[in-house]
Amino acid sequence: MSDQPQNTNSGREIIVAVDGSEASNTAVLWAANAALKRNQPLKLVSAYTMPQFMYADGMVPPQELYDDLEGEANDRIETAHELVRNFNADIKVSHAVKEGSPVDILLNFSRDAEMIVMGSRGLGGLSGLVMGSVSSAVVSHADCPVVVVRKDSDVSEESKYGPVVVGVDGSEVSRQAMEQAFREAAARGASLTAVHAWNDSQFYASYAGLNAGEQEKAEHIALLKQEIAPFAERYPDVKVTEVIARDRPVGALQDEAEGAQLLVLGSHGRGGFRGMLLGSTSRALLQYAPCPMMVVRPRNK
Repeated sequence: MSDQPQNTNSGREIIVAVDGSEASNTAVLWAANAALKRNQPLKLVSAYTMPQFMYADGMVPPQELYDDLEGEANDRIETAHELVRNFNADIKVSHAVKEGSPVDILLNFSRDAEMIVMGSRGLGGLSGLVMGSVSSAVVSHADCPVVVVRKDSDVSEESKYGPVVVGVDGSEVSRQAMEQAFREAAARGASLTAVHAWNDSQFYASYAGLNAGEQEKAEHIALLKQEIAPFAERYPDVKVTEVIARDRPVGALQDEAEGAQLLVLGSHGRGGFRGMLLGSTSRALLQYAPCPMMVVRPRNK
């Protein structure tokens, strides 16, 4: 397993949201490692907004307050810069500090980004950014993959050489997730675990029922092999393990993600309002996945 950068540079930047929290710092280090493995540039992004009460009764916030908020954001960026430099001084890194909605800022960056990386405390949501609003909106509407790194699920010494795990269901967005998963595995010199799960309600108590169940299982195995085949051909150096599970997808993926470097999942995740819809499997795993998770949506053309 090589720690050397791989030549996967697409010219796109890896964007990481910076808010100064412990979870954000963990995300910065994860993004720095991804930038190193992919040989791609990293951009640190921080946002600041004026509290709404400062506009009450026609008030105009003083310029000094804007300057203080911008200064705090710049301090967070400098701390993140130092984390990246200490991790690897050769990573090409830039930054942006902007006033405005974190959702709008990150979604604007997503149009041309390789991926967006965000930190999360887990069940409570993103540090400095609220799960259910900012994070759900970015995951559900970004035009690029979004990686959520909880502070308690960063890649450790035990899992740094673990597999990349991807969920496979035969849909077009699942194929796009597989493309990302194979690219990540190739860049990291990691193996890939492809998981296909289904859950039936039929109890095969009879001999005929058991035969029907075996036939159904064979069909799912064939589907998984068919979905994997074109990617395995394009990435011949990536070792693939196929996992078929008669289980809820959340449970099967969570089990396989133990000790993994990254879990990759496709999700349509677009609702009528930002943050209002995210697939149930994606939402559950964002809360409970034992490793960093990448959500892949169809990239807008």
